Amino acid sequence: MPLMKFANVLLEHSARAVNYPSLYCRSTEPVVFLPDSDAWELNGEGEFDFSTYFNALSINKLNTYTNAQKYYLHLELKGASCEVVQTTSDRFSSCPIVLDATKRCIEQSDSFVVLDTELVTSDDTILVGFIIRTTGPVQIRNSYYSVLTDQPLKDVELVLATTTFKKEQYIKSNIELVKTAILDSADPIADHFNMHVIDNGRTLDSSALENGHVHIHPNQNVGGAGGFTYGMILAKEQKPKATHVLLMDDDVAVSPESIKRTYNLLRIVNKDYNEAMISGAMLNYGIADQQWEDTGYMTPLGSFSPAKPPLYLSRFEDIVYNETFRIPKNIRDTNARYAAWWYCCIPMSTIEENGLPLPYFVRCDDAEYGVRCNKPFMTMNSICIWHESFHVRYNAAVERYQTTRNTLIAKFTTGFGANSDFMYELKNNVRLELKKYGYKNASLVLDAFEDFMKGPDYYSEIGIAEKTFMEANKKKEAMVPFSELERQARKIGIEGFSIDTIDRQLIAGDKPRSISQRLVDFITDNKQRFLTGDGSGFAVIPVHGWEYPAGAIREKKYIIVIDWYNRMGCIRTKDTEEYAKILKRYKADVKQYKRCEKELSKAYSRSRPIVTSDEFWKRYLGI
Repeated sequence: MPLMKFANVLLEHSARAVNYPSLYCRSTEPVVFLPDSDAWELNGEGEFDFSTYFNALSINKLNTYTNAQKYYLHLELKGASCEVVQTTSDRFSSCPIVLDATKRCIEQSDSFVVLDTELVTSDDTILVGFIIRTTGPVQIRNSYYSVLTDQPLKDVELVLATTTFKKEQYIKSNIELVKTAILDSADPIADHFNMHVIDNGRTLDSSALENGHVHIHPNQNVGGAGGFTYGMILAKEQKPKATHVLLMDDDVAVSPESIKRTYNLLRIVNKDYNEAMISGAMLNYGIADQQWEDTGYMTPLGSFSPAKPPLYLSRFEDIVYNETFRIPKNIRDTNARYAAWWYCCIPMSTIEENGLPLPYFVRCDDAEYGVRCNKPFMTMNSICIWHESFHVRYNAAVERYQTTRNTLIAKFTTGFGANSDFMYELKNNVRLELKKYGYKNASLVLDAFEDFMKGPDYYSEIGIAEKTFMEANKKKEAMVPFSELERQARKIGIEGFSIDTIDRQLIAGDKPRSISQRLVDFITDNKQRFLTGDGSGFAVIPVHGWEYPAGAIREKKYIIVIDWYNRMGCIRTKDTEEYAKILKRYKADVKQYKRCEKELSKAYSRSRPIVTSDEFWKRYLGI
């Protein structure tokens, strides 16, 4: 029965760890990094609780996913006398349960003392951790959890594939982390790991970044979908051939320990999860203990949604909830769940069975692929990345053009979102933009619809993915800095507007509406049909397309859209003629769709084995 080190006790020397120490250790005294040393100091008399997001061991998940039989803790401590006690939790725990019977006392020592203990678990155990109570400064180093299994360890060759486009700051940092914390480590992963960086911007200095396990591949700009697919092909053809491909965004922060635990999990996975994908959670880059998404799903109304509610992972009750959360039956039964490619590990056998992704540029590639493959997902506390939240990087070219077109293509090609009404989502987005005078963004939705109806030969044409995305970016409404926004407002005579009088409360605010007002707004689309009028005054609203502050915008002449995070904005002016033009175009498009729906379905379905093949993608990528 092999014993394998599964998870290092993690303490990190980073701004994130300083600002959010409770992700690693909750303590009554500081935990201090010791330069020129492999140790950390628990700095003073106090209590140091390692029952945290990164340092509690996920017993419930390991029992589910792996062949684990027993669990052990290895500690190396030096300094003042202290005591170590194990903690545990069940599914109702709001704080760690201290197991007093496991207490071990360690005398003061000027050299490191090794403590190895078998952990106490039961069928109800969700997490286990440990607490160190010190009488003075104590150093800790080289500490970890081990797992005893009843099966041989699996041979794993892991490839990290990441796509970048002129985001050197992020990608160089991640390459350096891989080199120092993974490839230069003494952990088994060091000899079974390669990183393929697909450089769509052709801006990286390969000679300065590459080594025997880090490879830079200059590439044409084929977007994230093309870059990740290139990474899959490289993983398949490298020697030794990869057993698993870990897809990860370039503009993320990652702890190398997450990658190590991913590799270790793959080595002990049981037969039920041998073909499963590992999904890393998305934590908020700006609020590092906030979890935004831990797998997502397609809703019946055709939109993307996190499968879990938001959680704060510095709170013990939330890390327990994170491990015990059961995916609702309506998501499980409709095959609507996916893992986003900011961090998603896919078995090579799954890629060979289901083919390569669809040739999009950005958006929906990961969701479609996860649903198409229809494999189980493994998630676990500590396997994650940090990514900027969605409200920071809203882009109408992505949300209105790419999302609309790609979800329809996916549905017709592979049956994606079989229970999702993408035509409802399309109609809803057009009307939502029209009510907010977002005529350019409504036009993007229709551009996407019309391009979808051109069929698979059009969207799979080499170069069309980049071309259409660039065109959508040019067509979307132009956001300008606040100073220019004020100048434009003065020029067209908007009275009473000054950026000095705007704050986030006003931007996010709304006003109540009576039932009759709601009815009028619904029938007239904010008085742009039937009961028309020029409107008066202005409203200030957020940039995000999904927001609908109906009471604030009703009967206004101008709507001022604010992206407060990036200090940008634009002015929309009510235009009933433009409204009528777009509505007429929408109705004509729907009629055309109804005429050609069956032919489109057949054509897209026939294209599936072609556009997901190695031959197509090698030609598409110019390999």
